[in-house]
Amino acid sequence: MKIMVDRTKCDGNGVCMGIAPEVFDVDDELYLHVADPIPDDPELRARVRQAVTSCPILALKPVEK
Repeated sequence: MKIMVDRTKCDGNGVCMGIAPEVFDVDDELYLHVADPIPDDPELRARVRQAVTSCPILALKPVEK
């Protein structure tokens, strides 16, 4: 699994980081960083999917490898 970020939409609000901080990190300039690769852990991947669907501006998209 990989997460694509639509940089034209992402405003760095950090909702995703609150759900899965092991994968998502927003820096001081509100730029979202995403871990790549995402560890193959079913519980973590479930939280990543939750983070994607919780994004208030729909800036995240999962891509299965």
